[in-house]
Amino acid sequence: MNVKSFLKLVEIQTKLASMLPFMLGIIYAWLRFDSFRPINFLLMFISLLCIDMTTTAVNNYMDYKKAVKKEGFGYETHNAIVRDKLTGGQVITAITVMLLIAAVSGIILVLRTDLLVLVLGAVSVAAGILYSAGPVPISRTPFGEVFSGGFMGLLIPFIAIYIQTPAGEILNWSVSVSAISLELKWQELLWIFLISWPAASGIANIMLANNICDLDDDIANKRYTIVSYIGKKQALILFRALCYSGYLTVVAAAFAGVINWLALIVFLATIIPVERKLRIFAAKQVKAETFVIAVQNFTVMTTALILTVLLSTVINLII
Repeated sequence: MNVKSFLKLVEIQTKLASMLPFMLGIIYAWLRFDSFRPINFLLMFISLLCIDMTTTAVNNYMDYKKAVKKEGFGYETHNAIVRDKLTGGQVITAITVMLLIAAVSGIILVLRTDLLVLVLGAVSVAAGILYSAGPVPISRTPFGEVFSGGFMGLLIPFIAIYIQTPAGEILNWSVSVSAISLELKWQELLWIFLISWPAASGIANIMLANNICDLDDDIANKRYTIVSYIGKKQALILFRALCYSGYLTVVAAAFAGVINWLALIVFLATIIPVERKLRIFAAKQVKAETFVIAVQNFTVMTTALILTVLLSTVINLII
């Protein structure tokens, strides 16, 4: 397998969906807790990237194995396994190597932090595998948007923040022979949710846009996503609602004093281009032409949010 085939197999261009929430968490930890640990940053970056690439490779492999309809929608070029005539052994080897790298980086990170990172990491890996594999992959059910948005948009920033902050800033936990104790700092968790939600809703919308565009082919391939249950009209309403819910939570974070009102202008300035893209997608849902709109809106909103949090940090340093 050459580099070009590998990058196509893991769909490297889609890794922003995990990297941007990760960077959001890192910058927020600096804003809220004035903390940055470069080694922890590097270890999570490597582990997260490998897990994300593994999940995509598994998803492509399972789509290849389970495909019923094999013509009429770019089947010969869409999947790297078909396009580049990759063998099952090559794909399995790549998946195994990426999992090993992710595991080693993750274990070192756990040794530098605590066992909660191990638990959250294991849950994330399990969710990633179940998303694409198993008797009934989550991506083939109505819950794909919930899992992708929740794990990538909410859990990734939380872990990124947790590995950067001093113990006890977000939660306290302990395990003994007779009891498990957990103390949550609910206010800090709420602030993290408000800041992270635009990334979560944006990732959910990427999945939703994909399912809207692929509705007919998904049904032919026995993939019954949420769109097949609620229909395209309601799915498009949900698509818009998820997008604008991200603006609401960030404004709420500004009201709470988590981010600076002046910095908020950077994020709110994205409304005009985002709304323009929403209208284009509402008018036409074609995978090759308009699916990219969901990715563009996610990228624009999350990047602007990272800049907003970064600017809030700089303003705080100046003031």
